[in-house]
Amino acid sequence: MMYWIVTIVVVLIISYFIVINGKAFGGVPKGKRLERIRQSKLYRKNKFQNISHTTSIAEGYSMTKVTFDFFFGKKDPLLKPLKEIPSIYTDLKKLDKNQDVFIWLGHSSYYLQTDGVSFLIDPVLSLYGSPFKYFNKAFKGSDIFKPEDIPNIDYLVITHDHFDHLDYPTVKSIRSRTGMVIVPLGVGAHFERWEYPENKLLEEEWGTEVELKNNIKLIFTPARHFSGRRVKQNDTLWASYVLETPTKKIFLGGDSGYDSHFKMIGEKYGPFDYAILENGQYGEAWRYIHALPEDVIQSAIDVRAEHIIPVHAAKFALALHPWNEPLQKITSLGKEKGLHILTPMIGEVVDLNNSAQEFSVWWED
Repeated sequence: MMYWIVTIVVVLIISYFIVINGKAFGGVPKGKRLERIRQSKLYRKNKFQNISHTTSIAEGYSMTKVTFDFFFGKKDPLLKPLKEIPSIYTDLKKLDKNQDVFIWLGHSSYYLQTDGVSFLIDPVLSLYGSPFKYFNKAFKGSDIFKPEDIPNIDYLVITHDHFDHLDYPTVKSIRSRTGMVIVPLGVGAHFERWEYPENKLLEEEWGTEVELKNNIKLIFTPARHFSGRRVKQNDTLWASYVLETPTKKIFLGGDSGYDSHFKMIGEKYGPFDYAILENGQYGEAWRYIHALPEDVIQSAIDVRAEHIIPVHAAKFALALHPWNEPLQKITSLGKEKGLHILTPMIGEVVDLNNSAQEFSVWWED
């Protein structure tokens, strides 16, 4: 009996190391990159820290109960759509480069084109938001864009290294069509393992400003979240971004719980023409690292955004709320506050030069 127990344990350990060293799990910061990380003021006690003390699970909850409820608890009947969600396929390769547009690709993935420069943010265009094909599959209708649909892009922008924001099959597929890659400190280790050359990486920490094409400036700004593709968390940084162009200001919020950084960003860099904010995959237990709908509204007010585009919903079931609840709540709360919430379907073109553009309530069908 002892022999078989030892054999099973050894097999499990070997299997774990084989899986965790697969390419999808990326690389580990080392060498000069690790030295940069250790010198960062944001890196303390062997990990990156948020501005405020942040726990993964809020007070009154336990990781054991939250995990049990997620996998075995009673599910809402609308956790996933009952039928294919509506979407519009737009051929990104045929867009006029002089158009200023935003196109949501599902979850937190979107294509942004402004002032003659193209950006692809947090692309997850395989059919799952995890390292395994059988887990966390995309909803039908939300999966209309594939990696091969992405045109040549000037900048690939990554907010953090979680699997639902940084998808190995996607970034592998678009490598030859990507100009530069913008990532928070440490995330470059993944891209180097995936054969992206070092000279294509713009890898910085909060507060850093970089000059891009066509007189566009990008600033790495804080978020309240965490990182990690392996067992160890927070060995790479997470970020939001401020995009300043000759014609507009856009805030790319990334994943973030509510905190003081939104007001700081609004005061220092605002007001913004557009704020693209996380709105979905939340729960009371996760409120420090994922915004609740009322937090999204307050964040939009804090950054002083004229138009708000909510993302992080309608593709994967990563939380226990109904799939369309984030859109229901954000539009209702936004109306109460007099905010202009833009809710395009996946693939629908948002004209960034048309402030009066309106969209259907497509999630209620």
